[in-house]
Amino acid sequence: QVQLVESGGGLVQTGGSLRLSCAASGRTFSSYAMGWFRQAPGKERKFVAAITWSGDKTYYEDFVKGRFTISRDNAKNSVYLRMNSLKPEDTAAYYCAADLWGVGSWSAREYDYWGQGTQVTVSS
Repeated sequence: QVQLVESGGGLVQTGGSLRLSCAASGRTFSSYAMGWFRQAPGKERKFVAAITWSGDKTYYEDFVKGRFTISRDNAKNSVYLRMNSLKPEDTAAYYCAADLWGVGSWSAREYDYWGQGTQVTVSS
C-alpha cells in the first residue's frame, strides 16, 4: 500500500511559478517510479512528467518541456514538480501517482496509486 498526498497548488498569474509536492508513505519510496498528471474540468487526465525510482531519468510531455521540472528526494519520501512560466492552459487539478513496477509511464493505467490532487489555477 502507498499513500500519496499532494500540496502546493494555488492561484498564480500568467508567467508565475509554483512548486507542487507529493509526500508518500507506506511502501519503500525509493523502490518505485513516480509521475505527475493533470486533469482540467471536462477533460481526460493527461501525463505531465515522470521520474525513475533513483531519479536518474525523467520524462516530460511536450507541452511542459523547458518549463516544468520533476525531482524527488528519497530521504524525504517526496516528489516535486517545479512549474515555471505558467500559462492559463496549465490550469488543472494535478495528481501524483506511484508506478510500482515500471520506470514511470506516460499511461495513467500503469500507475498503481494516486493522490487526491491539488488545484492549480493560472489567471490571465
